[in-house]
Amino acid sequence: MLEISLFRTFNVDWNRYHRNFGGMVMEEDKELQRELKLLVEKITGTDPNLIPPALKMLKYLIRTSTTSMTSVPKPLKYLSPYYAQLKETHKHMPKGFTKRVLADVISVLAMGTCGGEEARNQRECLKYCLMGTAKNIGDWGHEYISQLEAEIVQQWGMFHCGLVDKMMMPLIVDVIDFNCHHNGEIQACDLLMEIDQLALLPKFISQTTYQRMCFYLFSCAKYVDDADRQTIMKVVYGQYLKFGEYSKALVVAILLSNEQLVKDVFSKCSDKVIRYQLAFICARHLFPLELDENIDIYLQLNHVLGNGWLNFYFLALGRELGVMEAKLPEDVYKIWLEPVPRRFTAILGENLDSARQNLASSFVNGFVNAGFGCDKLLSSKTGNDWIYRNKDHAKLSATASYGLIYLWDVDGGLTPLDKYLYANDLFITSGALLALGIVNCRVRNDCDPALALLGEYLNSSDEIVSIGAMLGLGIAYAGSQRSDVISHILPIFSSSKTPQILAISSIACGLITLGKKGTEVPSTILNAMIELNSQNPDTMKSIYMRLMGLGVALCYFGARNDIDVPLLASESFPEPFKSAMETMLYMCSYAGTGNVLIIQELLATLGEKVEMSENGELIETLRKPKEGTNKAKKPDWDWTMSQAIAALGVATVSFGEDIGMEMVQRIFGHMGRYGEPSIRKAVPLAIALSSVSNPHLPVLDVLTKYSHDYDSEVACNSIFGIGLIGAGTNNARLAAGLRQLAVYHTRNPSQLFMVRIAQGMVHMGKGTVTLNPLHTDRTLLDPVGMAGLLITAFSLLEPHELILRKSHYLLYCLSLSIQPRWLLTIDENLDVVSTTVRVGQAVDVIGKAGTPKTIAGFHTHTTPVLLATTDRAELATDQFAQFSPTLDGICILKKTT
Repeated sequence: MLEISLFRTFNVDWNRYHRNFGGMVMEEDKELQRELKLLVEKITGTDPNLIPPALKMLKYLIRTSTTSMTSVPKPLKYLSPYYAQLKETHKHMPKGFTKRVLADVISVLAMGTCGGEEARNQRECLKYCLMGTAKNIGDWGHEYISQLEAEIVQQWGMFHCGLVDKMMMPLIVDVIDFNCHHNGEIQACDLLMEIDQLALLPKFISQTTYQRMCFYLFSCAKYVDDADRQTIMKVVYGQYLKFGEYSKALVVAILLSNEQLVKDVFSKCSDKVIRYQLAFICARHLFPLELDENIDIYLQLNHVLGNGWLNFYFLALGRELGVMEAKLPEDVYKIWLEPVPRRFTAILGENLDSARQNLASSFVNGFVNAGFGCDKLLSSKTGNDWIYRNKDHAKLSATASYGLIYLWDVDGGLTPLDKYLYANDLFITSGALLALGIVNCRVRNDCDPALALLGEYLNSSDEIVSIGAMLGLGIAYAGSQRSDVISHILPIFSSSKTPQILAISSIACGLITLGKKGTEVPSTILNAMIELNSQNPDTMKSIYMRLMGLGVALCYFGARNDIDVPLLASESFPEPFKSAMETMLYMCSYAGTGNVLIIQELLATLGEKVEMSENGELIETLRKPKEGTNKAKKPDWDWTMSQAIAALGVATVSFGEDIGMEMVQRIFGHMGRYGEPSIRKAVPLAIALSSVSNPHLPVLDVLTKYSHDYDSEVACNSIFGIGLIGAGTNNARLAAGLRQLAVYHTRNPSQLFMVRIAQGMVHMGKGTVTLNPLHTDRTLLDPVGMAGLLITAFSLLEPHELILRKSHYLLYCLSLSIQPRWLLTIDENLDVVSTTVRVGQAVDVIGKAGTPKTIAGFHTHTTPVLLATTDRAELATDQFAQFSPTLDGICILKKTT
């Protein structure tokens, strides 16, 4: 009864409220309608003296009208029936100020529902605005400005001519000015980019708005074509220089690959501390820069640019984290934790192929102790015995693992290798030469020990020695673009050499001239390939010829559209090598750009159905086993080789663009199920490339599934991919999965070998390094690091021909990608200093209003700190000022006064 009484009481009160207040609202609306009607009658009337005050009153009512976010202002709604009448009045009104004022009103009415669909199609809001006074357009509000922007873009695209430009330009300037003074900087940038008038923007950028606007423009640059990208980046570069953001200007200059712009940053920056920071950024990217000798602190900057401090700081990190003690491969395998007793593993696994397991242990020992200068396997008294426990080519890789152990330590790494240079065994000598190159990887030394020592062995009569010297030279001078080093290698192409020597020489040349786009090196390699093809067309079927093609493609790394010459030269090759060569060129030239059109072309290549061989015979028929045998006949040509390379290309081009990487991973799932065998073995590598050193759980699950595949090549590549996504992370779940795989593949030597390699990669550098080439908050893609990953992944497209056979030394190309995953803070004297920082998941704040948080779920740490691939750090104290664009890598801090 009480509820019924309350309900009745509420109904009575609501009815009384509705009669009183609701009636009052309706009465006010009617009054407003009558007033607006009277004003329209005066405007459309015959008395010219009544029109100006009526227009003034009408403008006042429209501007002062208030409404909710979800409804149209009442004056605009009630004036809808008179829209056509006002237009007709304006048409016959004599020219003058009154006519322009009326045009302003009609323009505002066209913004809403008054004009209907026809007004929007005819862009009457813009049309009457141009006919109006064009003064104080911001007084009509943000919605009016947004409508004008939309119609300006439409009009500009449809009737772009000089007259239209002249008429609209003052209005465009007013719109940009309004946006830049009313928190609409993003809309201003969008408008000018749409109409290709970004040159107007700099004069509207102020001290308070440049950071947000430059950050937004910088983020947009990756989604436009090359010409617009250059325009946008140069505007951003100019504004960063103008406001003293030298580190951010340097990042833009590096992205443009413009050495002159990089030099300008150094010359315009007069602060010694900031110059040091600029040098550390260039050193991380291995940007080939020759500073002016007259610049202040020239010698110190050159030492930083050459990564001379890298080994010193890395060992300081190791001591701080307490990981200096060397580890044995058994400490990584942890066989006692495997799900089966140790004795069964020993009987079935290690004794099944002890030579291959020894080789795997050599790699694991090098990976785990990389950069620490000590180990318990090679540096012990029985180190020589361990090398001699291997056979032939395995001795090469076992000796070369010294290079990983002494990585970046040029002064300390040459001495222990010296005795192996003069060994009687040529494989050991070759391994020592390769180790010398690895020691000098990413480090520039004034004495040039790598060139002095390796150059003597390039033309050795022993092929295996030449291979070690050649690959070592390429790794040592990767990204340096030094012509004097190249001059030692190019003569090899004119002499009669085997395809293997030519392939390694091409890879070395590609690494040294990475992205230079010069004509001498790629033309020399292409001429050698064309000559080999003319002499013996069957030579092109060798896997080493594809490596030569990759060497050419590396010369055009990041070249984008500048690949017309090699594309034209590739026309002289037979199919399917021609298509494979073109795919390699697109893969390298657009690496890390996220270019959607190139990704679509590569996906189209992946989707093609290849059915016929060169003789018109079905490929499937060729793959069927002969009667009475269990082995399939391998076709002369792998007609799907370009599709396998395209799979790697999709991952490479989309690398660094989060949405693109997520989308291609979904596509790879279909390719792994329904693709050709060559595509299926490339899919795990492509998936792993899109998540390097980032053990994302869905990616790990997919690769784990493929690691049990019936095809041994798919299984091997999947296992290697697991190591790639977990490289340097010490991920416990991933390590446990690999131990289970070791038991599952106990009877399969190839898969077990890959499991051991993957285990070594997961614990690489004892968890202190990464293989991910993205740095500076994932804005820069290190071309040398990416090249190292590409060479390794490319070699695994035919694992049983290269990595699992005699060319396992190509795995050492991963040394090009190894970098500490740290945040190391130093002071202006380059001494290590500790401070508190917040580390959390990076949050995308592009275009967001205000000052949103850039990290989520953060924890407070004291530097030095290890950073995961998706982590971002911020200073947790005001005690220091930073000069780096982001807190990762080596950052210089200065005490605030």
